[in-house]
Amino acid sequence: MKLRHAVVLALVPMVGLGACKKRPATNPGPETTVDGGMTDADRARADSIRLANEAADRERAERDRAENARLERERLDRETAGAREVLTDIVFFEYDSDEISGRAEEALRLKAAVLAANPNVRLRIEGHADQRGSTEYNLALGQRRAEAVRAFLANYGIDPDRFTTVSYGKERPLAEGDDEESWGRNRRAEFGIIGGQVTVVPQELR
Repeated sequence: MKLRHAVVLALVPMVGLGACKKRPATNPGPETTVDGGMTDADRARADSIRLANEAADRERAERDRAENARLERERLDRETAGAREVLTDIVFFEYDSDEISGRAEEALRLKAAVLAANPNVRLRIEGHADQRGSTEYNLALGQRRAEAVRAFLANYGIDPDRFTTVSYGKERPLAEGDDEESWGRNRRAEFGIIGGQVTVVPQELR
């Protein structure tokens, strides 16, 4: 009897060991984590977000470039418009004189700077006089004034061939009236751009 009990007791651990055998591992499914705890779906979502962010960054950069280019064009347009105004600013003369006054010198120096920066630009210089004196005298005086302006600009290194001169004498008054204020406005040289484009703004105007 004792022997039978011993055999039974010896078989019990063997049965237990068979029951504890591990089941074979199954293959990971599509949502199984592989590395860093990320699934294939997680990586796909991350890639999608990254690509969307990169596209948004490129779009913002392109908008910034376009806006900066627009602002630069507007700045240049303002500056070149100012340079064109400098070229067409009127200069005035004293009574019966073709001498360049100090105020006219300042204006002409700025014109010379714009012309030097834009060598393709050509000007017409128009000489005018007030209503006093004969037509012939004032035509000659207007011509001397136009030539005085051309000579002044030539002294600043501007080719005199870039200018044409004409005199209108007293035939085209800027102001009507028989008073000193009106006469002073009519003793002048006017300017017209007859060739080229102002594309460069000199440092003096920046």
